[in-house]
Amino acid sequence: QVQLVESGGGLVQPGGSLKLSCTASGITFSFYVMGWYRQAPGKQRELVASITSGGITNYADSVKGRFTISRDNAKNTVWLQMNSLKPEETAVYYCNARHRTVASITDWGQGTQVTVSS
Repeated sequence: QVQLVESGGGLVQPGGSLKLSCTASGITFSFYVMGWYRQAPGKQRELVASITSGGITNYADSVKGRFTISRDNAKNTVWLQMNSLKPEETAVYYCNARHRTVASITDWGQGTQVTVSS
């Protein structure tokens, strides 16, 4: 079955960095746009970054210049490098896989908690 497993979340101080990873199984990884979403307390889930199989990236305006999404199709893995983290970016971060031509085919990871606090 399809499985997306995130790791790398945790507690970090404001201005600090964290790197999340997501490893997929049960899908043809190269057929999927991979993305990271986050959901803060009391807020709607939002797209943070996405990356196509060929490496085309998209970022939320709020994270441009600070976050970097990357993937290795041979490892079925996508990462999110987060730098200069802000307290308001405390959220559960979710890995998402969306089929590149059939968008309704999508899967989610279980989420990993990122807490930015001193």
